Amino acid sequence: MAMQQGPALDKDVVIAPVALQGAFAEHQVMLKKLSLKRKICVVLVRSEEDLAKCDALILPGGESTTIALLARLAGLLEPLREFTKIKPVWGTCAGAILLAQEIQNPKKGGQELLGGISITVERNGWGSQVESFEAALEVEGLRDADRAFHGVFIRAPVVCSLNAKPSEPPIHVIARISAGLLPKTQTVVPHDEDDTDPTDARTIVALRQGRHLLTTFHPELTADHRIHEYFVSECVLSTCA
Repeated sequence: MAMQQGPALDKDVVIAPVALQGAFAEHQVMLKKLSLKRKICVVLVRSEEDLAKCDALILPGGESTTIALLARLAGLLEPLREFTKIKPVWGTCAGAILLAQEIQNPKKGGQELLGGISITVERNGWGSQVESFEAALEVEGLRDADRAFHGVFIRAPVVCSLNAKPSEPPIHVIARISAGLLPKTQTVVPHDEDDTDPTDARTIVALRQGRHLLTTFHPELTADHRIHEYFVSECVLSTCA
């Protein structure tokens, strides 16, 4: 499958959630709300033929092992890995796990990954469904940056370590969470202090490496489309020829 490096300036930009399992429809709705200088065409990817049309992908939240299994059954797993090497991809929650280089606690039998971002993550790092929570986040680079973004964390992964090599694009952290919200933390932090501990990778909830974006939470489950706007503007359109 031949792929160009980026969307040409004289064509619509095609951005697609991978529609095998999870919250892909919610991402589709959010993308259609965007108002940008370039026209965005939103499609859903279920086959290699769909993938060949795309300039960028979103790997949605859901169940990472199920998405990987369905991708393999659809003949999409290796094409997705090749796509990730040259085009922008955003992974949210389960999608963030798939986009990671390594996983700390894979299910029995292993976990298929795409490996687009040089980090190690822990699946369900905050615990089970009942440990899901919401938090106000400061996300660098968003429009109206002084307005907090409402982060929805559902069985969210936790970033364990950043593993970028000198030969790879640097990892740029764009959002952290309070250390006081970390799983099994013993930290007690006063409300009037900044407790987004920059020495603890586990506080990272959004980052960028090269053309790829990763969020451990679910922006698509809010009414705020600023992170979708950020992905398109900063990760996708910035690669235009």
